Amino acid sequence: MRKPIIAGNWKMNKTPAEAAALVNELKPLVADAQCDVVVCVPAVDIAAVKEAAAGSNIKVGAQNVHWAASGAYTGELSADMLVAAGVEYVVIGHSERRQYFGETDQTVNQRVLAAVNAGLKAILCVGEMKDVREAGATDGLVDYQTIMALNGLTAEQVAEVIIAYEPVWAIGTGLTATDEQANETIGVIRKAIARKYGQECADKVRIQYGGSMNPKNVKGLMAQPEIDGGLIGGASLKAADFSLVVNYDK
Repeated sequence: MRKPIIAGNWKMNKTPAEAAALVNELKPLVADAQCDVVVCVPAVDIAAVKEAAAGSNIKVGAQNVHWAASGAYTGELSADMLVAAGVEYVVIGHSERRQYFGETDQTVNQRVLAAVNAGLKAILCVGEMKDVREAGATDGLVDYQTIMALNGLTAEQVAEVIIAYEPVWAIGTGLTATDEQANETIGVIRKAIARKYGQECADKVRIQYGGSMNPKNVKGLMAQPEIDGGLIGGASLKAADFSLVVNYDK
């Protein structure tokens, strides 16, 4: 049985004081959660959120990591820096990073390797634009993105990676893939892993849905057999909403 994982992606929101206040409000609401609970926060918030989350079941993640250990990469953070800051998870290859900041399948792979080799738990994002789905090319794209991003990892390492399927057309648009669409595409991702790394590995990998999961649709999505959690955007910025997603089984 794969333990579900619900991760909030705060994106570019919250000052350190606001971030700490949100975590303090969230802690009692998710204390009895039956899933892993993660908040992926802006870099300037990591210290404040670590302090606020201390002693709770809330784990802290970052939103990006560089592939190099150090060097002339102004504005970037290395995996070792994140580990030293107390981060356990890191989002890699989010659609917004690919769309606005030039991330490619190759650089996503480099970042995944750096994160995993440093002991971080990677939350790897894959998913299609609207035109790709309309062309019937979703399966081929997510298969390719997944295999490319994991290249160079062992089956044992892949089993610890969390994958977030993001139908890009459903992020911030109010659109959501149907429960069945999300389950089907996540099944394609799992089959790709099985083909490359074996069925045992594929059965261990946790795959989230990352397309506007919220309190209204979480139960239906989480009832699907292939879906192991969610990467939550807007709904993670309000403690009440995020806690309803985390406690979907109650």
